[in-house]
Amino acid sequence: MVLSQRFFARRAILVCSWLCMLLLLSHTNLSAGETYTSPEDAGALFKVQGEYLGVIEAWGGNWGAQVIATSDKTLEVHLLEGGLPGEGFEDRDPTRKFTASLDAASEKATAKDDTVTIMIKPDTLGVFLLDGKLLGTLTKVIRESSTLGAKCPEGSKVLFEENGENTFADGKIVEGGLLSVGCTSSELLADHTLHIEFRTPFQPSDSGQGRGNSGVYVQGRYEVQVLDSFGLRGENNECGGIYTIATPKVNMCYPPLSWQTYDIVFQAAKYTPAGQKMTNARITVRHNGILIHDDVELPKGTPGKDPESEKPGSLYLQDHGNPVAFRNIWVNTNPNSFSSSKSAPDANGAKPRPKLSVKPDTE
Repeated sequence: MVLSQRFFARRAILVCSWLCMLLLLSHTNLSAGETYTSPEDAGALFKVQGEYLGVIEAWGGNWGAQVIATSDKTLEVHLLEGGLPGEGFEDRDPTRKFTASLDAASEKATAKDDTVTIMIKPDTLGVFLLDGKLLGTLTKVIRESSTLGAKCPEGSKVLFEENGENTFADGKIVEGGLLSVGCTSSELLADHTLHIEFRTPFQPSDSGQGRGNSGVYVQGRYEVQVLDSFGLRGENNECGGIYTIATPKVNMCYPPLSWQTYDIVFQAAKYTPAGQKMTNARITVRHNGILIHDDVELPKGTPGKDPESEKPGSLYLQDHGNPVAFRNIWVNTNPNSFSSSKSAPDANGAKPRPKLSVKPDTE
């Protein structure tokens, strides 16, 4: 009997040890490679990754490309028929996909399959037949959210501004004025609209949930995922996804180190005086100015922070071990700011388009 008790006691200790280890891993940095928060430090790989746009007449017109770093020497090249996500390309999977190798000395990358060769320089992407004939050249573009830098409207409240107002008492300030992860606003929120800007780091050797991971927890209960999911399909655990609940209509994630925006309309769950939930929370999200969730019902809270409640809740910015940065955060709790136009692309009814600049060919 004593031996049996000892066996089960040791087994219980072993199980507890494994559970503690799993819990520790879930809150530690999953990244394994170099992490950059500045383009100046990121090197040749960063220069060739990004978005490209142009015309390939032999293939019927406009094409976009997303070039995604997958290690310190390799990149995945996605050719997208019609343009870029939110700007002509309408599928979740790339039209054509290649693996490219980087020559860091020349700052060029090349890829090929059985029909074409791809040659990438920091500012251009050329598509060639195997005999060397040029099919088309795509030019690197820098897209910018149409709501980037949006000013806090009259009647709204600033939660955080660079080198200014800060309602995140537990927030760490980094890089001379940006808000780091793992902090909670002192402001308690019920129904509201939210504007927030974020930047994911460049982690070329990492992948999945270890790459630019954070989260915007509305009321501390419903997570709109933050992740460097540039070039991925757009799932509920990727950038713009409502974790475990809803996938974005389109993956509008920009390349790492780009400043991006969420503009969120949130209506809290409603409860009886006795504390029984009557209606679920609802949310509309625009990622970089493009509608990705249109009045989505939230039947439950998402994992990782606070349970659902009838009480107002704070805005929480998740710490998942990656140096994601935030700025220009403000909220509006005036019912007129959201009740009558929850599905409208913007306050004026016009469809917002990302601002776009073309990087000139320096050669």
